[in-house]
Amino acid sequence: MVPSVSAKQTGFLADRLMSLDVYRGFVMTLMAAELLQFHRLHESFPNNKLWAFLADQQSHVEWAGCSLHDLIQPSFSFLVGVALPYSLASRAAQGQSFAAQFGHALRRSLILILLGIFLRSTHANQTYFTFEDTLTQIGLGYPFLFLLGHTRPRTSWIALGSILFVYWLAFVLYAAPGASFKYTSVGVPSNWPEHYSGLMAHFNKNSNLAWAFDRWFLNLFPRETPFSFNEGGYATLSFIPTLGTMLLGLQAGWWLRSAAMTQLDKLKRFVVAGGIGIIAGLLLQIVGICPIVKRIWTPAWVLFSGGWCFMLLAAFYYIIDVAQSGRRWAFPLVVVGMNSIAIYCLVHLIDRFIIDSLYIHLGHAPFQMLGPAYEPLLVGVVTLFIFYLILRWMYRRKLFIRI
Repeated sequence: MVPSVSAKQTGFLADRLMSLDVYRGFVMTLMAAELLQFHRLHESFPNNKLWAFLADQQSHVEWAGCSLHDLIQPSFSFLVGVALPYSLASRAAQGQSFAAQFGHALRRSLILILLGIFLRSTHANQTYFTFEDTLTQIGLGYPFLFLLGHTRPRTSWIALGSILFVYWLAFVLYAAPGASFKYTSVGVPSNWPEHYSGLMAHFNKNSNLAWAFDRWFLNLFPRETPFSFNEGGYATLSFIPTLGTMLLGLQAGWWLRSAAMTQLDKLKRFVVAGGIGIIAGLLLQIVGICPIVKRIWTPAWVLFSGGWCFMLLAAFYYIIDVAQSGRRWAFPLVVVGMNSIAIYCLVHLIDRFIIDSLYIHLGHAPFQMLGPAYEPLLVGVVTLFIFYLILRWMYRRKLFIRI
């Protein structure tokens, strides 16, 4: 049963663009839905096409390409950009000076960076200094986003183009791995099918500029063992093109707040921008200039994933704010979306506690009612529902974690 929106709650939402909360809630629900462990069902039923499809979409691609799960981080980054014009307008209306606003931006940046490091260190023996997770990446780029949010849209477009070109050029100028390079020493099989040649070779896993930077940078921090490579190929420098993703969101935010455009005009811009981004990203990979790789946030990935972010925003904006046909069923997503930091922390901090508690007090039998193979799925469903109840309680009491 979908909860209804009371008059009191409707009034509380009146001054917000509901589609943004729904989109954010959708993204955070996808993230939390890892608890459903579709890959376990795929392992149990390897010939079932549904579980195979869901498992693929709930996993990150090995290197180049994109799954639905790969769109979580760019969507979250994109929405940070979308929200900025609203935040700046609100603070300006409160009479805050530029210095005060910039001070807040710097504090927010620092909190996001430290929170990201803290959450990644919860199961480590000491502080795990790493800077490639979603919160840290946003935190590193946020002060620059704030400054560009005070410029004209044209300046922001120029900044976006400059970031993508310079980042691509820096990778290309860094020497590509030679034939004698030992990929096995950096966690990559020598016969890995994702190896590229030509210009694309400069973006190969754990043999590129970002990897070389982290071999120096991450070893400046105390570590249990010296950093040699990231198993997934993720990198600190990805925060630079991630800023590009946030700038795409900034443009969308400016369009949404524009009183000079009708809702139809905004929708058209979202769809056109989305189409251009997707096609541009694909072309860069097809012609061999730059692959679409999320793990190092290549320029082609910025354009491709940014295009999909525009498309998703267009869909939610049309359904929720233009047609206003999905506000009832979307209410649970609003509850999640308005407390995105809370659900992010809950999933990282107490998911195991909840699952262990369920087994302690209920045993395994209730979760095996459909058979042992479905136990991980049912445990995940119950855990997600508990998370939702926590967020619903916070929502009803207007308890929102803001940074």
